[in-house]
Amino acid sequence: MTYLVADDLPTAPAGERFRALLARPGIVQLPGAHNGQAGLQAKAAGFDGLYLSGAAMTASMGIPDVGMITVDEVCFFVRQIARATGLPLLVDGDTGYGEALNVMHMVRSFEDAGAGAVHIEDQLLPKKCGHLNDKKLADPHDMAAKIAAARKAGRHLYIIARTDAAASEGLDGSVGRAKLYTAAGAHQLAIADLTDSWSGPSSAAMFQSVTPYVTWLRTTAQRAIQRNEARLLDVTRDGGQTWTPHHVA
Repeated sequence: MTYLVADDLPTAPAGERFRALLARPGIVQLPGAHNGQAGLQAKAAGFDGLYLSGAAMTASMGIPDVGMITVDEVCFFVRQIARATGLPLLVDGDTGYGEALNVMHMVRSFEDAGAGAVHIEDQLLPKKCGHLNDKKLADPHDMAAKIAAARKAGRHLYIIARTDAAASEGLDGSVGRAKLYTAAGAHQLAIADLTDSWSGPSSAAMFQSVTPYVTWLRTTAQRAIQRNEARLLDVTRDGGQTWTPHHVA
C-alpha cells in the first residue's frame, strides 16, 4: 500500500536504516532510482536500498549535470522515492549547493525529505558528472570544512565524502584527500574514477589507511577491474546502465 497507511511505514530514522543496511555482510547494491516508480521497480526486484543520482535527476529534467539544480528540487525527488518505497536512500548532494552554511541547509532538508545518506563531492562549480574529464577541484581544506558542517547539522543522515581527484592528482592525492575528509567527520568515503591501473594488492594496501569508504565504477575505461580485484580494493563495479554505488563490508 502507499505511504498513506501508517502501519506500512518504517519507524526508524532513514539514516539509521541506511547504517543497518551497510552493516550486513557482503556487498550491498544500491540501484539507481530517479523517481518513485523507478524505486518501486527496484524494490520489486528485491533490492533493499536505492541511490538517487544527480545525473539521473537532471536528465529527467532535460538539463545537464553541472550543478544547476537546487536543494528544493532534489527534495522533490527524495520525498517521492522515500514515500513510495520506504527503502534507505543515498542521495547525490553534488558539491553541497554552496559553502558550509548551504551544506548544513542541505543536510537538514534531505533529512526532512526522507534521505538516509548523502554524498558530497570536492569539485568546483560548474561541476561535472564524476565520469567526465577535466573536473575542477576544490581546495581539500574547504571541502573538509563542508564535511564538518554537514556532520554538525545532521541528526541521523549518513555523510559520505566523495573525491574526484583521481584523474588529476592520482591515487596518492585521492587517498590524501580522503584522510582529510575522514578527520573532518565523514562517515564514509568515495574515491571516484578508479581504473584498472590501480587494481591489485599494492593499491589495496594503500587503501587500508582510508577506512571505511565506498566507491563506484561507471565507465568503459574502468570495466577492466574484475570482481576478484574489486574485493581486494573493497570496491565492485556496476554492470548496468544505472550508475550505482556499492558498499563492500
